Amino acid sequence: MTLRRAAWLLAGTLTPAVGAQAEIADTSFAETEEHSGPVGPDGAGGQADIIVTGRASRLYRAGETASGKLPSDPLGSPLVINVITEQLIQDQGARDAQDLYRNIPGVSFFSYAGVTARGFRQEEIFYDGLRGDPYAGFSVPQLFNIARVEFLKGPAGMLYGPGAPGGLFNYITKKPADVFSASASAVLGNRDRYGASAEITGPLAGGLSGRAALFYEEQDSFRINAGSETFIADGGLSYDFGPARLIVQATRYDQDLPGNRLRGIPADDDGRFLADISWNHNEATDFLNLRSDVAQARLEVEPLAGVTFDATLRYNDAFEEQQYHEPRGLFDSDGDGVVDSSTREFRDQMRWQETWSFGTNAVWSADVAPNVRNRVLIGYDRFTGDFDFRGRSLRGATVDTPGLPGPISLRDPVYGRTDPNTYNQIPFTVTDTSQEREGFYLLDELTVGPVIAVLGIRHDRFDDRDGADRFSDSDETVRAGLVYRVTPEVSLFGHYAESFQPQDISSQNPLAGGPFAPTAGDIVEGGVKTALMGGRLQSTLAGYRIRRTNLLQADPDGDSGNDGVDDLVAFGEITSKGIEFDLAADITPNWVAVVAYAYNDTRITRDSGTGGGFSNNVGDRFANAPEHTLGFWTRYQFPRPGIAVALGGDYVSERLSIDGQRVRPYMIFDASLIWERGPWRALLRVDNLLDKTYAASGFIERSGHFPGEPRTVFLEIAHRW
Repeated sequence: MTLRRAAWLLAGTLTPAVGAQAEIADTSFAETEEHSGPVGPDGAGGQADIIVTGRASRLYRAGETASGKLPSDPLGSPLVINVITEQLIQDQGARDAQDLYRNIPGVSFFSYAGVTARGFRQEEIFYDGLRGDPYAGFSVPQLFNIARVEFLKGPAGMLYGPGAPGGLFNYITKKPADVFSASASAVLGNRDRYGASAEITGPLAGGLSGRAALFYEEQDSFRINAGSETFIADGGLSYDFGPARLIVQATRYDQDLPGNRLRGIPADDDGRFLADISWNHNEATDFLNLRSDVAQARLEVEPLAGVTFDATLRYNDAFEEQQYHEPRGLFDSDGDGVVDSSTREFRDQMRWQETWSFGTNAVWSADVAPNVRNRVLIGYDRFTGDFDFRGRSLRGATVDTPGLPGPISLRDPVYGRTDPNTYNQIPFTVTDTSQEREGFYLLDELTVGPVIAVLGIRHDRFDDRDGADRFSDSDETVRAGLVYRVTPEVSLFGHYAESFQPQDISSQNPLAGGPFAPTAGDIVEGGVKTALMGGRLQSTLAGYRIRRTNLLQADPDGDSGNDGVDDLVAFGEITSKGIEFDLAADITPNWVAVVAYAYNDTRITRDSGTGGGFSNNVGDRFANAPEHTLGFWTRYQFPRPGIAVALGGDYVSERLSIDGQRVRPYMIFDASLIWERGPWRALLRVDNLLDKTYAASGFIERSGHFPGEPRTVFLEIAHRW
């Protein structure tokens, strides 16, 4: 998408700025200097210009995070949580989640809203700590109504229930404020990009506050026939009545995406594209549209000193409709021995989802003895979801055939020769599934002098249904952590945590050997966090090992029961090992530099020998898991004119696609110019400065590698009141 590269201007990797140590509280040297503005026409001084120094620590770090359930000073927590603040989102001009992935060490793009997290494919998305992603199917989360994004690394089963072991995203939404503020902005860029947004928040009457916001943006893609049109309406009310606060919110998401759903560009085994990156398998009439409505209510209470309670209810109703031409196979159309075309399959799909989420937490904090403090968390969450799918598909041939989707050339694509209105009529397949997730958890944090010990346990129950098929089970997960504050500026940490994920209900067939136990994950991690020189020099060094076990594969014995169904076995294992280091330094009050490096080695460590369940073999690196990532970002703020310049870079090493094709390494650069004067702010962004052609990730051979965004330029102008 056009904005994907926007993630690198003010923070190429911005790892430390939003990384494991990124949540360090702003207790550093950062100061605010105020200079007189120009004299106005009436002789009065103009509005003062505020020049913020130590920007890395003031703007891009959160003093506390919500994703660990217990608010903590990062140096006092064994968790590794990456935080992307609202200021960083604004400075980058980020619009959707893909714009942010490279800000998080160990996280890289996989497909759509999915990422590779510490070597594992990860798609868990939470909002305000609850399940209920409004972006059904293949739409990518937008950021307009998001205050910050937190990524909790490693298995999080004890805190959030079922999930992949790489980590999870937690999107914190914007809430009504009790102080008035308003803003409006407009954006204009290449590829016919334009849009505007406005939001206002503040007190209304008594203890009542409100918020209202609108966002609209449209742009063409660099892919032929593709584009996007996004509208978001967001609002909320907050009522403060003494010891309690009630917040209600409602959001409407409306996306029209012509020429989607986009697959990749076919590539050879050496990772070179076989077509121009503008190539699209979709016709101009293809589309992917999303309508989603969300309502949320949250109650926060502090009934007694040292006791807090919160309860949140979230409802989501989403509908996604898409028609597209899926690449189905490459072939040589003229017999010269060179692959030059792709057959296509027309797909007509509709997805409905209706979900309810509820979560509640009670925290008791007390000093139980001199230099001894204890915090206890008791929590419960529940999720129910109904998911309906209606779809049909029609496979085409290698030549134009009446009633069937026609093929498409890789080198000289001609669109409009095939019309879905003339295709043979085929019936829809209807699938109705439902999920129930319920968990109880208990967490204790004991602080004795410089030592902090954490221990938690959770019991989960889950119930999956697919038509007449049903599978219910339960599981337990634990988490244990230890922190030693060597000094107020240095801490050593280590932790162990577990996760699980139910097998897909379609794989629980008793004739195939089911039901099967969930996949399991665990992590052992340790490292050091620092905030030296009053926070001017901040770093994190972490090493980890994550295992994922019980992955389903084909049974080597085949159909051992002679029942006509090949058996499966929960035997596969993947192991991820890695080291992450990041450093943020305020070189001067106006000059900041960030460097981040991540090493990851994710390999298949156990296989049934049949190859089932994996595209690769034992010992192979796992798909789309880069071994090395390196990023930098440096920004200089000119104090008097209110101008800042920035340069960032991003390197991702070689990977394998799902089908084992090479995905070539790449290095890209971005540049930014920011101007701030009183209530006005302008951001000029150039992404992929050198216009490099590269693959952001690999997929399967017939649909190719996902191409990275070519050079993109846009100007955003904003005004605040």
